[in-house]
Amino acid sequence: MKRPLYITGGGAVTPAGLNLPQTLAAIRAGLSAYEEYLMAEPMGASQIVSRIPTHWSLRATEWDWLVNMAARAIMDALASTAANPRTTVLMLVLPETFRNHVAFEDIDPSGFLNAVVRACDSPFHGASRAVDGGAAASIAVLHQMSEILARPGVERVLLGGVDSLVNDKDIARLAEAGRLKGFDNAQGLVPGEAAAFVCLQSTTDPSSPGVAAIHGAGFAKEADNALTERYSQGKALLCALRDALNGAGNGPREPDIVFVVSNGNGERYSGWEANIARSRFYRTRREMLPIAYPAMTVGEVGAAGGALALLLAADSFTAGYAPGPVAMCEIASEAGLRAAALVSRINFG
Repeated sequence: MKRPLYITGGGAVTPAGLNLPQTLAAIRAGLSAYEEYLMAEPMGASQIVSRIPTHWSLRATEWDWLVNMAARAIMDALASTAANPRTTVLMLVLPETFRNHVAFEDIDPSGFLNAVVRACDSPFHGASRAVDGGAAASIAVLHQMSEILARPGVERVLLGGVDSLVNDKDIARLAEAGRLKGFDNAQGLVPGEAAAFVCLQSTTDPSSPGVAAIHGAGFAKEADNALTERYSQGKALLCALRDALNGAGNGPREPDIVFVVSNGNGERYSGWEANIARSRFYRTRREMLPIAYPAMTVGEVGAAGGALALLLAADSFTAGYAPGPVAMCEIASEAGLRAAALVSRINFG
């Protein structure tokens, strides 16, 4: 990245809060939104999940539910910056294609972006589009932001995703693979659901002051992901971390990184991969490297995880609880995409 991108706001709806301030406050407080969920098959069985409390009418279908979550988080983000939708490009990350999400079984996902725009009742910029790739895609596309923000009529980008793993199809798939947290598996994931969007600009001004700066981003594809029979050696995550640092220009360097924000979800697999990659990347001696895991509060939120990590890093600077001025966001998608973003408070250096 030739120049930093600035986070100027955002929005979210998660099991921990129906807007971004509520969500971030719950994560700061270390609260848990976990609960038991009764499944249709096998009848009477239960699973620990992280579910948004809502009226049944908003969940009439899985499609409706994803649309409603996305629209609520987008409107929350627009309100946080008083942004004009017409000059805002919406980059919407969808659940990864390989999952064949239950919301898209009867309706083509190609129409999802338009459905969300209609639900927002806002005419977004024509460059808006939907993106595949899961949580890490929100970081992987950061390289394209400078070009998008340079287009005529574009003032900002609203980047984020929406997802729900709280459905019988995803739960059954994860249960068959032995990946769910339960009484017989302490190191498993908790299915969650959320929508999260971060507002990005190439410059800051008094009307939309930046709250954090993104100096570099990197991404790579992990061949030995959670869907294969081999354990990851962390090669793709390591590559993403190095690219994020190398792309930071005159920004922070490796010794400046004080903490990490990760979408790690509690699985043994993801923990091993991250630890291997970190031991190879962080070469400066540290007494400790604090790591924030939003999943401890909201569970595994799939495509929403990348934007949520950026929002948490930014909030830690503005709210004053960050252990230092520079963070690395480490994001992994289920199908193998790995991404990293180097983030700092505005006045770093």
